[in-house]
Amino acid sequence: MSVIKAAIVGGTGYTGVELLRLLSGHSGVKVTAITSRAEAGTPVAELFPSLRGHYDLKFTAPEVDELAQCDVVFFATPHGVAQAQVPELVARGVRIIDLSADFRLQDIPAWEKWYGQQHACPELAAQAVYGLPEVNRAQIASAQLIACPGCYPTSIQLGFLPLLEAGLIEPTGLIANAASGASGAGRQGKTDLLFAENNDSFRAYGASGHRHLPEIEQGLSRAAGGPVALTFVPHLLPMVRGIHATLYATLENPAAAESAQESLQQLFEQRYQSEPFVDVMPAGSHPQTRSVRGTNMCRLAVLRPQGRDTVVVLSVIDNLAKGASAQAIQNMNIMFGLNENQGLESPALLP
Repeated sequence: MSVIKAAIVGGTGYTGVELLRLLSGHSGVKVTAITSRAEAGTPVAELFPSLRGHYDLKFTAPEVDELAQCDVVFFATPHGVAQAQVPELVARGVRIIDLSADFRLQDIPAWEKWYGQQHACPELAAQAVYGLPEVNRAQIASAQLIACPGCYPTSIQLGFLPLLEAGLIEPTGLIANAASGASGAGRQGKTDLLFAENNDSFRAYGASGHRHLPEIEQGLSRAAGGPVALTFVPHLLPMVRGIHATLYATLENPAAAESAQESLQQLFEQRYQSEPFVDVMPAGSHPQTRSVRGTNMCRLAVLRPQGRDTVVVLSVIDNLAKGASAQAIQNMNIMFGLNENQGLESPALLP
């Protein structure tokens, strides 16, 4: 097919510039518009010198008529913003990949509760496809509107999915301790994200309730075929990017499995053997966030400590890549019938 024309709405945040970085090396896509009301008229390379020589675009105000000339529009905007323009773009036949949470939840009252605002187009939330390729690849291929998963939800769901799908764990006692780099909070000025406040420290936040919780439980309930209950505690790491999720679950019937650690390892390897962006590590591994930095890869390890009834899954992703922009491009590749790996083949940055 011809080169895909893409636009990015909200291009000045970390997910927006990550989309620009990754799409600059994608031979099947040309970014023809990037928007920002605050930076309209500013060259992209002036705001982001790392992109000098890759783009000669200037930021523009987000106008529907301009966006409608594109084949696909990425929304890298704060929660609640995409709802204003997505309905008209959908009506005009444009395909949408939304990196915000606007269309992730099917339960609109729950969305309004957790995000503190009224949903402007609940009818579109009902038709949006949740963009986790390892679960919804077929639906993504024919979708017009993709709700790209959140970063924590991606790492946690990929870790629990094989166990829930196989019915091996108790679904109502799940625990996820997950830690993210500071870029997960977005490109904004907050006192508690300043270097002097965040460096050389490690802390939990949102332990009483985090807005990614209903998204995670929605996906895990679908995998389990019934309700799940998750205790989710996020943490802030003194680094820029990356997520490490440590997941805990109790085996339903540990005595029934022969050589349980080996069977768990085989379960994960078989579940993800055809997935280009999930790497099940050898038994006994402890994956590190730096092994996925800048990539669309999720690396997993499954363990059964001391041979007891608790299964521990370790899951690492880059929150800006597999947790946002790279996964959005993976979705785009599937939507347009491209090689799923296209533009996403580079190995992790190291050191």
